[in-house]
Amino acid sequence: MNKKEQISLWQLMFLFIITITGSAIVNIPQPILAVAHNGAWISLIMSSGFGWLGLACIYYLHRQYPEMTLVEYAKQILGRPIGTIILIPFLCMPLILLPNMVADIGNFFTSTMMKETPVYAFNIVIVFTAAMTVQAGIEVMARMFTFLLIVMCISVVIVLFLVLPLYHPEYLLPVLPKGWKPVLHGVYISSSFPFADVIFLSMLLPFMRQENRSRFGSTAAIAYLLAIGSLIVVTLCSTMVLGNVAGHIKFSLYQLARMISVGDVVERVEMLVGITLIVGSYMKTSIILFSLTLGIAQLTGLRDYRILTYPVAWTAFFLSLTMYANQSEFTENVSVTRPLMSITVSTVPLLFLALVSCVKNRFTKRSGLET
Repeated sequence: MNKKEQISLWQLMFLFIITITGSAIVNIPQPILAVAHNGAWISLIMSSGFGWLGLACIYYLHRQYPEMTLVEYAKQILGRPIGTIILIPFLCMPLILLPNMVADIGNFFTSTMMKETPVYAFNIVIVFTAAMTVQAGIEVMARMFTFLLIVMCISVVIVLFLVLPLYHPEYLLPVLPKGWKPVLHGVYISSSFPFADVIFLSMLLPFMRQENRSRFGSTAAIAYLLAIGSLIVVTLCSTMVLGNVAGHIKFSLYQLARMISVGDVVERVEMLVGITLIVGSYMKTSIILFSLTLGIAQLTGLRDYRILTYPVAWTAFFLSLTMYANQSEFTENVSVTRPLMSITVSTVPLLFLALVSCVKNRFTKRSGLET
């Protein structure tokens, strides 16, 4: 890790919000509404508990090892052999997540806005733009993404405001039309996307300026609440406009934008949603690519993570074209495979690291008192 690179607490929180909401702000309503129906917002609230648990573990471990990333303190806590066994599956998660995100944005364009353009044209642009951003370093990422996050938020607010005449609050009822089972299914899906992605914060924390560390806990909680709230608002708005159809329409926020027409003057604002998805996916792709290359470098002992950026980017590009034969396979991965993978290789190991560290610290203190 380059010790000269440092970012402020607020820049870190912007990166954290992007990690949670990046592509989810456009993507999350449809899969949750498809299974949980009107109880989708309850699913989001419940599944956010996985993120709170991860955030608490990250906060505790950061206080114990403030200068280390998850990769570094996993080896410190468990020893290099056992730590490596846990870290290899952990690093496989972003390696799979990267091509998923790239494939998703390519699918968005080829299914909505530019249907005749080959998908690889979009995939290569997004993945290598992200690679060039990672090469510039985390300080540049933090400064640029602060501005882009503001642009993304303004775009979403404009769309949700302009679609105001189409809201039907009665579509929100009944809240549990089919009981709690669909809601729990929604919890399973959203526990990984986006809330399991909280773990990537552990790869960014050592870059925070030392004087800001005392305020990290409360600020991170506020940032996480804002991210959860934005996802719930978008889901509720999609339900109030589209009703029961919302769970069957992918990129529902884009469909809301297509319905906007204000006096034959304000129309075709779906481009705002297109911009939102591009910007959000690009920023989140950059953060995950940064975390992955940094993690691999620290695991293998490389001094500079940047030398891995383009090889990993090429790998992600080719995987985005070959991992899934069709959209059905991609959907199955997001709703079935990824939640299980995220819980197994990120949430559980993070909790295990926190517990082992806590036990070791108590044993060390007790031994010190006895001597």
